[in-house]
Amino acid sequence: MNDTPYLIPAAPVIFEEEIKKSLFITYLAHTPNVAAAKTFVDEIKKKHADARHNCWGFVAGRPENSMMWGFSDDGEPSGTAGKPILAQLSGSGVGEVSAVVTRYYGGIRLGTGGLVKAYGGGVQQALKLLQTMEKKITTLIKLQLDYGFMPVAQSLFSQFGVLEVEAQYSDEVELTLEIEVRELEAFTQTIINKSGAKAVITPVKGIE
Repeated sequence: MNDTPYLIPAAPVIFEEEIKKSLFITYLAHTPNVAAAKTFVDEIKKKHADARHNCWGFVAGRPENSMMWGFSDDGEPSGTAGKPILAQLSGSGVGEVSAVVTRYYGGIRLGTGGLVKAYGGGVQQALKLLQTMEKKITTLIKLQLDYGFMPVAQSLFSQFGVLEVEAQYSDEVELTLEIEVRELEAFTQTIINKSGAKAVITPVKGIE
């Protein structure tokens, strides 16, 4: 697992421009997986069902994970729309992002070079407007500890940016915690050392 944080869109973006009487509308949105990306594409296609083309591209995971990329020319000449859209997205360093560029044809042909420039340029301009936020790679763990150790544990939660998800109280305290993957090893060692190896940390099943 790559535990390095990466940027994702914080809010949708719309960018419009007219090129030789054709109207190009570029939509960017946060899509955390391939299914969400395809749903977003379908939504824009329905919204602009009267448009000549709704070309698209997506990076539906980590920015560098090409297994999660997709694109379509949607009727434009091969290589003139989907690939330029994807090239802008994959080169942006932003993950979990989809772009749909809607074209209302204005009667003047742009040629293959003009199309590449129009579709790629629209996404490039939209990316300049895009606000991003950092996505941290986290995992869930269980922490079992004595009541007396709670104040120390809670100070360590603050130190390591640990989020308390759930708590169960019986003979001892059992906490479900969310923690950044890259902090897990250091946090585990610190808890074990501070508690004299009395605190027990286990991964939550189903979470890698």
